[in-house]
Amino acid sequence: MPKTNNRRNRTAGQRQKSAGNPLLTAGAIAVARDAVVELGEGGVGAHLGATRTGDHSATHRFAADVPGYGGWEWVAVVACAPGSDRVTVNEVALQPGSDALRAPDWVPYADRVRPGDLGPGDVMPPRPDDERLVDAAELEQTSGADRPAIPCQHTEKRLTRRGLDEALHRWRGSDFGPTSEFARHAALHCGSCAFWIPLPENVVGNFGVCTNEYAADGHVAHSGYGCGAHSDTPPADTLGQPEGRAFDDESTVEL
Repeated sequence: MPKTNNRRNRTAGQRQKSAGNPLLTAGAIAVARDAVVELGEGGVGAHLGATRTGDHSATHRFAADVPGYGGWEWVAVVACAPGSDRVTVNEVALQPGSDALRAPDWVPYADRVRPGDLGPGDVMPPRPDDERLVDAAELEQTSGADRPAIPCQHTEKRLTRRGLDEALHRWRGSDFGPTSEFARHAALHCGSCAFWIPLPENVVGNFGVCTNEYAADGHVAHSGYGCGAHSDTPPADTLGQPEGRAFDDESTVEL
């Protein structure tokens, strides 16, 4: 029971101390508001509260009416010297509230770029740490299992095994992969189509390029992909075939 009384006494003492603190009075609120208004950067709304930031300083918050800054708040830091009730202003600022409209977190350019962002005339050099590429001299020192067997590649940089594997993974899951909707509904598949030109199997496996302008023309397609424009697709009707001739046996028909 004595512990409860002590707690109540401390709480009462804190309330009395706050009530007598010149930094938390109506006069301090007026000083803080005048400082924000004098700044002249936007409307100043209702007083939202005050927080003691030390024995001789406090922060007052006001609603901000500033275009484009919904949910932001004006803050004014006030202070007074020990033993004095004269309130002065240390700082005024516009800060985001808990529901403030904020710009998204900054993301480095290299992490913002997405497939399809590159336009005509744009320049997009590879990242210095791009694991899809390696210097040709360094690749020559790599073991066979980690070296893609890409023929006739005479470039300063070479495609790494990781770069190739990532590409193959994307292609398998693309609209021209073996599990796409077209492939699931196709009766015939690219592996047996004359329009499908296979790429080197020892490099990319079961992938090739479609040459049918009415199908996946120019796209890399899996041999298990398929569509209704396969070279062996049978005619669906008799369009284009000679029509049968009418025959009249000239016999008399009685009505």
